Amino acid sequence: MQPLRLFVIFFQSSVSFNTYLTMSLPYFRAAANRVARSLQRSVISSSPSSLCNASRQNIHCTVTPSSRTFSESISYPDESMDHSYEQRRLPVTQFTEDEEMVRDAARHWANEELRPLVREMDDEAKTRPEIVQGLFDHGFMGMEIPEEYKGSGMNFTSACLVVEELSRVDPSVSILVDIHNTLTNNAVRFWGSEQLKEKWLPRLATEAVSSFALSEAGSGTDAFAMKTTATESPDGSYYTLTGEKLWISNSREAGVFLVFANANPSLKHKGITAFMVDANTEGLHVGKPEKKLGLRASSTCPVVLNDVKVDTADILGEIGLGYKYCINILNEGRIGIASQQIGIAKGCMDIAMPYLNERAQFGTKLADFQGLEHQYAQIATEIHAAELLTYNTCRMKENGIPFVKEASMAKLYSSQVAEKAASKSIEWLGGIGFTQDLLAEKFYRDCKVGSIYEGTSNIQLQTIAKRIKDEYR
Repeated sequence: MQPLRLFVIFFQSSVSFNTYLTMSLPYFRAAANRVARSLQRSVISSSPSSLCNASRQNIHCTVTPSSRTFSESISYPDESMDHSYEQRRLPVTQFTEDEEMVRDAARHWANEELRPLVREMDDEAKTRPEIVQGLFDHGFMGMEIPEEYKGSGMNFTSACLVVEELSRVDPSVSILVDIHNTLTNNAVRFWGSEQLKEKWLPRLATEAVSSFALSEAGSGTDAFAMKTTATESPDGSYYTLTGEKLWISNSREAGVFLVFANANPSLKHKGITAFMVDANTEGLHVGKPEKKLGLRASSTCPVVLNDVKVDTADILGEIGLGYKYCINILNEGRIGIASQQIGIAKGCMDIAMPYLNERAQFGTKLADFQGLEHQYAQIATEIHAAELLTYNTCRMKENGIPFVKEASMAKLYSSQVAEKAASKSIEWLGGIGFTQDLLAEKFYRDCKVGSIYEGTSNIQLQTIAKRIKDEYR
């Protein structure tokens, strides 16, 4: 179809042209848009799939006052293009059939198998072995590991959806899955040798929980100030790791540790190297779990490395590049934490909204009081905004688009929304929300660490600010 030109003639009047154009331009735009929509309908009627990722042609609306013209481009789908389903640009919260299948499976398992044990595990400060086994049995621990290594062969978005769904029931379990998938599994996939992949990926997918051993007493946010060393043997066949790691998640359940140690302290951070260390290796000791405010069923322990010998073949990637691997993988991990925080916020709504719809005061359901309507509408809006940030970042990562700034934004904002949702849900629930009869108080405790681990909120702000400054230079 050829471009259409609309000529609107301006007749001289006492009103100046500029004033007339300023006053009339909205009407010209509206008229042109009506024509464009009419053209779209005619195209669609002849080609039902023409909305699918169509290319565009221009329609020019031209105002001609004497010799002066104003042009505005409008567009409509080109019916000659291939409009297959695969080319359609879907909303970032519209998931593929496989992604929805994984999400629904995680939701079903979390509600049927995990939910009955949540309170007991929180009281005992321990994840039940049958829960960990269930995670492996359902494929949640090998989300992006290829099928050839016994993994699920899914994408990054699927892994984040699993984390979100588990978080709606128990964030303590979701963090185990998140660290395992987004940090350790992906580090091995990206930088591991073929020998290392063959050795560890099948175990990571089917039986071995992993732990990411980076932090130390003197190296938290300043992670590269670590003191743990890796000394090469005289014949170069192994390294000896010595030091102590602190605040290490999954450490009690771990079958393998991804340990970062400095193989050449004289090079400072450029000596940092990553090692895959079997949990049964002599000299590796897991200490007593920390008593935490939240995520109590998730084990967080010190890990002591006392002359732990690791074969050179178990080095992840190249010697001295551990700091780069760490930075890159934590950027991905932040998206996983954002998913966890979204799950917490949704879990709070799952508890509070049925209560508001059921409980009445002064003859009116709580959900119908305008004061409360405005509050839960606001929270729902912010949860959706967090979803858009997070899953857009997932798609950016999957398509090879730089996402460091967006990952920081997603983690920062999602953690803020989770805290707000958790706090508000307790207020909405009133007295019962302050008790352990419901899980709202647990979500309130669990969400706080979202602004701390895998990069504090201040670090996220600093990262965002740096990228913004670079964009405007």
